[in-house]
Amino acid sequence: MTVTTLPGSELLAHMAAHDPSFRDRTAESLLAVEKRLLGCAADAPDPRVAELAGHIAAAGGKRLRPLLVLLGAEFGEPWRDGVVEAAVIAELVHISSLYHDDVMDGAELRHGVASANAVWGARLAVAGGNWLLARAARLAAELGQDMVRFQADAASELVVGQLREMTGPVEGEDPVDHFFHVASGKTAALLAMALGAGALRAGAPAAYGRALAEYGRQLGIAFQISDDLLDLVAPASSTGKEQGADLAAGAPSLPVLLAAADRRPAGAELRELLAAGPLEDPDDRRRALRLFEDSPAPAAAEAHLVQRLDLARAALDVLPPGPAHRSLHALCDYVDSRVARTVDAGD
Repeated sequence: MTVTTLPGSELLAHMAAHDPSFRDRTAESLLAVEKRLLGCAADAPDPRVAELAGHIAAAGGKRLRPLLVLLGAEFGEPWRDGVVEAAVIAELVHISSLYHDDVMDGAELRHGVASANAVWGARLAVAGGNWLLARAARLAAELGQDMVRFQADAASELVVGQLREMTGPVEGEDPVDHFFHVASGKTAALLAMALGAGALRAGAPAAYGRALAEYGRQLGIAFQISDDLLDLVAPASSTGKEQGADLAAGAPSLPVLLAAADRRPAGAELRELLAAGPLEDPDDRRRALRLFEDSPAPAAAEAHLVQRLDLARAALDVLPPGPAHRSLHALCDYVDSRVARTVDAGD
């Protein structure tokens, strides 16, 4: 595997276009992460477990979380031992959550390949996700108590976010507020952990670690909003997932919640469709997608996305300037333009 074909290289190229030497150095570190990550799956005690556990990792992906660990480490001494392993831990926890998410959503595609549950069934996919989470815990234990706490806290927040998503808002809770609580745990917690863990392993000042974690939390919520928008407006050829997969699963994404709150007749029709449960019928799903596109919800969701990105950028103000600082700002720009870019690519 060369650096130019490495998972995450496209995202890194966008983030670090301003500094080729920094980009190349970070790409080399990412290559070390990739080798270690695939090795963690390969060293499973049974070749069948290795095949199951390595399925989604081998398919690639953005490798955002490992990149964030490496960038967080830049605010300390990035060459310290344990930085690569911290990046692997963050990605293992993330991939384990994908196995579980795909089972809960009934998704058949992930990163452009068949999901683990589509290949092996839901029970084995859940077991594969559990094994990956256990492998992350073992690796964290080798790095010491602080990393165990980082990994355990992130995994706990992630699971609570998933549970809150599955159980829905409590009586009287605003569905949009509930969405943000879910996103803060299910998506943002791991991004905050990745940046904070990188700073921790590199010996960065505690104030830098706190700022990076806040940046990660706000960026994670923004990423969730952009993912939700992409689910509704981008073709499968661009995202590697079926268009409208969240609708099919009945997932209460922010854009759908905003569209369903529309007081016009189109909003009432969408609410009626959603009240029946997951939109498994393709005709119902296509109708819901058209209602969404004609509603004010896309613009409203993008406004929420911009607000979160502004908060993320503000969190960076306490950090010293340099290539990592510029890369984190560039990542906000990437998320800001992500939906339009992906839709254009699929046209």
